[in-house]
Amino acid sequence: MGDTVDQAVAAFRDNSAQRPDGKAVTAALLKLERAAKRAKVTLPLEALLGTWQLCFNARKGAKFEAEEPVGNGFYVPKLAIARLTFACDSDSDSDHSLAIANELSVGPLRVRFTGPARYPGRKNLLAFDFTQLQVACFGLQVYQGKVESKKRAGQSFPEISTGQLPFFIFFAAQENYLAARGRGGGLAIWIKVVAGEG
Repeated sequence: MGDTVDQAVAAFRDNSAQRPDGKAVTAALLKLERAAKRAKVTLPLEALLGTWQLCFNARKGAKFEAEEPVGNGFYVPKLAIARLTFACDSDSDSDHSLAIANELSVGPLRVRFTGPARYPGRKNLLAFDFTQLQVACFGLQVYQGKVESKKRAGQSFPEISTGQLPFFIFFAAQENYLAARGRGGGLAIWIKVVAGEG
């Protein structure tokens, strides 16, 4: 199961045409997720830190039915580069506090959401909230402002319950990729962005 994900990651990075198909990768992710739950694997925060590029996505229909994995996913087109960055929040006293950035680049257009995140380690769940938005085109910033949310209702991030926040539940954290299920039920793989890449 991990071999298929490793092959998908390597093929995406190398722009290889020999990629495992979406159904095979989705099945491998479901098996990895199940194995991690059964083994009660706890992923260290350090394994998540860094910048990661979205490589593969499977919608929320991916699941086990009658003990068989079902669902299909797709490789993210390289024309749209979506990256997540997790970094320790130097302004916080908590060991679990992070800063998150989610950036989408399409040609000269770059849209970047940032905000706080927390990863207490329980169930490998990372909760976050996007509070700032930046938009740039051809390297020039055209917009910067706050992201409004009714769920916050004047509360600070530590006061907001996890149930009100978007989150990822990670089930694999390798040196070259992360895999998680999002609050919406979809599965995703992100590959590590190494120094000098974009």
